[in-house]
Amino acid sequence: MGRSRRTLPEELLLLALDPATGTTAQPQSLDLGLAGAQLVELALAGRIAPDGDRIAVVVPRPTGDPTLDCALELLRRRGAPVRAVHWIGGPRLGLRQTYLSHLERCGMVHAVAGQMCGVLPTTRYQATDNDISREIRARLDSAIRTGVPPDPRTAALAALAHAVGLGKHLYPGNEGRSSRSRLRDLIRHDPMGGLVAHAVMDVQNGVAAQPRRSPAPSGRQAVGGARPAPEPARGVPMQPRHGTMARAVAH
Repeated sequence: MGRSRRTLPEELLLLALDPATGTTAQPQSLDLGLAGAQLVELALAGRIAPDGDRIAVVVPRPTGDPTLDCALELLRRRGAPVRAVHWIGGPRLGLRQTYLSHLERCGMVHAVAGQMCGVLPTTRYQATDNDISREIRARLDSAIRTGVPPDPRTAALAALAHAVGLGKHLYPGNEGRSSRSRLRDLIRHDPMGGLVAHAVMDVQNGVAAQPRRSPAPSGRQAVGGARPAPEPARGVPMQPRHGTMARAVAH
């Protein structure tokens, strides 16, 4: 996988990054979303594919992206297809920090050191080129405004943004209500994005620990494209172990 374009985890993180404060919106659910975005990116690269509500490795060849290849190798080692909700709900040690550091190395953000309460060291991240974030946002805006079915990458990004609760960050207030609703509706345009987005919301709602009933014979509900998307939980996810950073990153 070349570096001529950004990956979905990178785009999701840039969407969540507040250009004014250098903090990330929805930090807890964002960790889940980044794990899900890796799955969608691997699917777009032809390395994995949905198998009902599970994820199967179909081509174990590395993509050339170290972070994605680490996830691909972990999936390969499982041997059998893994439920998306279990994969996303598992511990992801420092995944958000990994991507923030990666964006810093690529020159898309720069770190700003600070202190919390005058004692605890913190690090905020400011975008070095807001045009990149505006371009990503414009793709979502266009899909919402025109109603034209978006390309799979944009559809998956919309599904993930809705799943982690970025709707109120991107389209705040009563005036943004219809846009948030249309953002949610875009989830149906990409089967893999729908599967992953529903898995992210299931983890937040505590469904990961519950046995799932047998899928419908048609298999349509298993990929998340037919059932309505529930609103993401507003509280802390049921799987809070996403790694403790060596240095505090402001949320």
